[in-house]
Amino acid sequence: MMKRTPSGKILTELILEAFRLNGALLDAGNRITKPLGLTSARWQVMGAIELAGQPLTVAQVARRMGLARQGVQRIINDLERLEMLELKSNIDHKRSPLVSISAKGKRVMAEVNKAQIAWVNKLAEGLGIRKVEQALKLIQSVSDRLEQQK
Repeated sequence: MMKRTPSGKILTELILEAFRLNGALLDAGNRITKPLGLTSARWQVMGAIELAGQPLTVAQVARRMGLARQGVQRIINDLERLEMLELKSNIDHKRSPLVSISAKGKRVMAEVNKAQIAWVNKLAEGLGIRKVEQALKLIQSVSDRLEQQK
């Protein structure tokens, strides 16, 4: 039977902790966004479009988030019904509309971002920027290696 190497064992522990962290972040995101009629999932979709600075297709949003297109499509449909997103025709692909944040969505995102800033600044207190930068680099390295394995 194969055994984990010492680095494989500690990386497994990091992966399990990342799963726990993901759950805690989703829970915190739900608490931040709930008063504004969003969920963490809806916020992630809107955030991907906001970060892009331009309209995206559903497939582009899904790729940027590392999620299944069908799940992102469902969230986009919900956000369109809530008038947070707008779908516009795409001259490059007739069956794949471009998704943009509506005026209402921009107002909601501004409020969410304000709440997130207060939350994250408090969370960051005492962590030390160097430690956080090191953790970020490690997570990026693991993500890059996972992408290369596809």
